[in-house]
Amino acid sequence: QLQLVESGGGLVQPGGSLRLSCRVSGLTLDTLDDYNIAWFRQAPGKKREGVSCIMSRGGIRNYADSVKGRFTLSRDDAKNTVYLEMNSLKPEDTGVYYCAADRYVGSTSWFITGMYDQWGQGTQVTVSS
Repeated sequence: QLQLVESGGGLVQPGGSLRLSCRVSGLTLDTLDDYNIAWFRQAPGKKREGVSCIMSRGGIRNYADSVKGRFTLSRDDAKNTVYLEMNSLKPEDTGVYYCAADRYVGSTSWFITGMYDQWGQGTQVTVSS
């Protein structure tokens, strides 16, 4: 059983930047590369949506169209941490950001919440002037 802990959320003005962290523990004999690690977000009154995912076995990154060119996903295997660098933030990026993990996620289904069985508690991101 993995434990995922998000951090780094906060209040930022439009055009600003934030870096979210997802620290993963409980890997035992596994490494971070054994898991697909994704970020989702949920705005008030809306469904949770996939933002980005770093795939297992090689680290291919996928991004939602709405964040391509603005968000960058990276992974530090030594720290068992995945980072989401968010630049040029917009008010529509506001929401609770969740980190999720699973061993078995297809590259064409990374954005589906039901594919993940390990979730963090979320961190709030608010983009407002």
